[in-house]
Amino acid sequence: QLQLVESGGGLVQPGGSLRLSCAASGGFTLDYYAICWFRQVPGAEREGVSCMSSRDERRYYADSVKGRFTISTNNSKNRIYLQMNSLKLEDAAVYYCALDARPWGRAIPPTVPWGDYWGQGTQVTVSS
Repeated sequence: QLQLVESGGGLVQPGGSLRLSCAASGGFTLDYYAICWFRQVPGAEREGVSCMSSRDERRYYADSVKGRFTISTNNSKNRIYLQMNSLKLEDAAVYYCALDARPWGRAIPPTVPWGDYWGQGTQVTVSS
């Protein structure tokens, strides 16, 4: 059973940076999938922030984070990162990573309901 565990959240001032990490473990045989970072604030729906394809260089970024956030992975593809720069107050949320086994064209843009596997989330607080 695949498990996704996020880390790297914390408190940062506006304009600062954080790098979130999502560790995948438990083993899975999927070759083609999309993996995304979502975020959620209380009372709102989960928002897809950034995604990447397992097979190629395709990426998705929500308009609100384009030019500030970067999604990446390690060589083993068992860690997915979200580098967040120039953070704004409105970026504060619980951030989740999730994996969806559908082809890219069906999985993107990432709108809930979405994903076959989810992590438990990591809190990002942006405050001066």
